[in-house]
Amino acid sequence: TGFHQLSDGTFTDFNPTWTRDGKNTPLWNRKDPTTGNYHIMASKVGGTPGEEVALTDARYSSWVHSALSDGRLFVASAPPKLGRGYYLMTPNPGGEPRFERIECELARQGILDRVSVSPDEKKICFEFQYWLKGRSMIGRTLYVADFDAEKRTMTNPKPFANEEGKLLWFGYPRWIDGGTAIVFHAGKPGNCQLYVYRLRDGSTQQVSTNPKADYRYPHGEDVPC
Repeated sequence: TGFHQLSDGTFTDFNPTWTRDGKNTPLWNRKDPTTGNYHIMASKVGGTPGEEVALTDARYSSWVHSALSDGRLFVASAPPKLGRGYYLMTPNPGGEPRFERIECELARQGILDRVSVSPDEKKICFEFQYWLKGRSMIGRTLYVADFDAEKRTMTNPKPFANEEGKLLWFGYPRWIDGGTAIVFHAGKPGNCQLYVYRLRDGSTQQVSTNPKADYRYPHGEDVPC
């Protein structure tokens, strides 16, 4: 109930999410038709098309993945003075945001995608793909790692799905059960199933029930998706 538009469909908008600072600010990624870059948009609950504001400049590409309770956003971005990387970004509507680089050894070797910060903000899960494999979503490995928001580090990465790099779609890892488990989809496009990985014992269980159906894009509880 209560559906209302936040944008008018003029632009290509992707992967809406929320802030986690108690304000419940809707966020999404918008493709700029002139530059081809993505930039981060924000609106408000009850907002109308045209009221949204840009949090980053379309002259460089930015993508919001997840959020922290202190208002910072986990983003992939390429600000001109800092270069491409993963950052904790402090929004500054109408001005320049503040970017704080996150240190992660895997980020030097490939792409981190569909990044999700755990509810307690001490863990992080994501898709990973080596640069040499291009940008196809098929064949990615899913990882969980320790996350320190104060030191801005991702450490001790552990693959928990498709470590072998099978040519299947393993994607969209998201936290559930208070941060004790991760739900994700895996399979061939058009026939994906849902699985849950539990941190306490390292077990993985299929939770979707119809082998002929297509299950994709799982979302988590109390965490931006």
